[in-house]
Amino acid sequence: MKRIFILIATALAAVACNSGDIKLDGRLIGCDTTMVYIESLGSSLGGKIIDSVRTDANGKFNIKIKAENEQMSLYNLNCNGQRIPLLLAKGDAVTINSVGSLARNYEVSGSEESALLKKITFLMQDGVARLDSLSTSFATMTDEAARQQLLKDYTQEYYRIKRGQIGFIVENASSMAALYALYQRLPNDDVLFNGQNDVVYYRMVADSLSERYPQSPYLDLIRRDIAAMDVVANAYTSQLNFPDVELPDMFGNKIKLSSLQGKVILVYFWSALAGNSNQLNAELKDTYAKYAERGFEIYQIGVETSKAIWVSAVQEQNLPWISVSDLRGTTSPALGLYNVQNVPTNFLIDREGNIVARDLYGDDLDKRVAALL
Repeated sequence: MKRIFILIATALAAVACNSGDIKLDGRLIGCDTTMVYIESLGSSLGGKIIDSVRTDANGKFNIKIKAENEQMSLYNLNCNGQRIPLLLAKGDAVTINSVGSLARNYEVSGSEESALLKKITFLMQDGVARLDSLSTSFATMTDEAARQQLLKDYTQEYYRIKRGQIGFIVENASSMAALYALYQRLPNDDVLFNGQNDVVYYRMVADSLSERYPQSPYLDLIRRDIAAMDVVANAYTSQLNFPDVELPDMFGNKIKLSSLQGKVILVYFWSALAGNSNQLNAELKDTYAKYAERGFEIYQIGVETSKAIWVSAVQEQNLPWISVSDLRGTTSPALGLYNVQNVPTNFLIDREGNIVARDLYGDDLDKRVAALL
């Protein structure tokens, strides 16, 4: 009997000793190197190598690592620069198997959170591959009609990816996978969805995670970003009666909307791809010609993703006012600031900086501008 108690005590001690371990194993077929590295993504989401292991002749590996902290943490399994993101906690035993491309063809079991990461990872990776394919086709295409169709396809795919990313964040707000998804970006894209209005998604994830993982170091990262967004939002609203924006013209010169303060301003959101844009611009040119010298200015924001299409439209129509665009399409922060849901739409601002009307066109706009001047 005494011997049995000793064996039980020894076993319990062994479990206690290893309670902080995370066990990873699996088989990687097709990785060009036999070395597998484990990276920890700290509170800034920057990766650092914390351990490594060599696979056997069949690509199998087995490794134990110490949990970074008491809460669930982000890691990467890195083989020859290809990474599989993982969400791991103390005591997890996770199996990763991959054939061919490590990052694009893998299975993970033993961690529901890591399985969620796979969903958002594949959404972004597949989307980027599709966008790259469309870009390559566009570069080699000579038929103009086909090129225009490719541009539309590219825009639709871009928005599909963004909507999928936001949908994932909203559906999984209480998961660490949502935090990871918050900071994923398409190439050359520095905003999540609608720029300054993205703060709502950051708050959603921060509130949910603070209940489930109150000690998580990643909460500090989200809260810092929320605070920074709040500072910018307060700067917009505290000094002006209208949301200020600063966007580049076709030559790259940034023009602030607030630089026009003191004039009657029409902030006009439009797209060259909209079917009625030419007609509306033609009517607007008549109004502008009548009142520009009396203090009327137009700040026209192109909701575009193609600079070529936007610049061509501005030049072909000989638009005489201020034309700007950040080429982010419907993810432009400017749309969020003005709560723009569709284009075209416009806002009329008086000399004192008050927004006095919205969506005025033709004679209605002409009469209102005349009255304000």
